[in-house]
Amino acid sequence: MKQKIFLLLLLTILIITLTNCTTGGSFLAYTVTNVELSDPNFKIAAKNIEGYSEAEYLIGISYSTGFLANTLALVRIGGTAKLYDDAIQNLWKNYEEKHGDTEGKKLVLANVRYDTDLLNLLVYTRTELYITADVIEFNE
Repeated sequence: MKQKIFLLLLLTILIITLTNCTTGGSFLAYTVTNVELSDPNFKIAAKNIEGYSEAEYLIGISYSTGFLANTLALVRIGGTAKLYDDAIQNLWKNYEEKHGDTEGKKLVLANVRYDTDLLNLLVYTRTELYITADVIEFNE
């Protein structure tokens, strides 16, 4: 009887572990491309443009290690698993609302900053991600 209870408990834990939700990570691109900013061939098109995204989960935990936010949870009830992509898309949308279309412009993000806000309760966790950057526009 004890062996059946142990196997049932082990099976339950295994099912919960294999069927949970997890998110995390970001796209950190380190390239060897150098941009020379000594010539007056650019202007700061916008300062402190912000992008935002969030995700909510039941029965889980969220944690952050600097610029990486990770979540391990049973069920996602809101938001998306693509926090970083959604935040960058939201940043460009916010830029376009204030400064017009980006099509045909030579734009780059500079001074990119990542901030997370985590809420961990016993049965609920929420991860909020904010990306703030300056937008540089290069002249023709």
